Amino acid sequence: MAGEHTVAEGDDRYDPAVLAAKDEVDAADFHALDLRVGRVLAAEVFPAARKPSLRLRVDFGPVIGELETSAQITRYDPATLVGRLVVGAVNLGVRRIAGLESRFLVLGGLHPDGAVSLLAPDEHLAPGSVVA
Repeated sequence: MAGEHTVAEGDDRYDPAVLAAKDEVDAADFHALDLRVGRVLAAEVFPAARKPSLRLRVDFGPVIGELETSAQITRYDPATLVGRLVVGAVNLGVRRIAGLESRFLVLGGLHPDGAVSLLAPDEHLAPGSVVA
């Protein structure tokens, strides 16, 4: 499938060799984000979304619980995501996407062509673990 943030030939907006740094922010701004480790419980193609997307249901542990989102992570086969640990921002509010109440933002790194590689811890952490 095409990259979810696909760019035109010659467009280098995601190329780390030329991508400018963003403005500095206060540490309090960063710490305001609630970043948590979650385990993917379900993943499926989400045809109702305007852009090619997957619908994910992720367990963020006993306090946060299970949340759903729509994510433009089309380089992944949904079946391979079930059971995988991911990192999500869980306090950005609710966004309605094609009838789905998207309740978190799954995090990933962008390739120069705009394709997303999901972020995950390099060893087991319990769902709900805080990302620092």
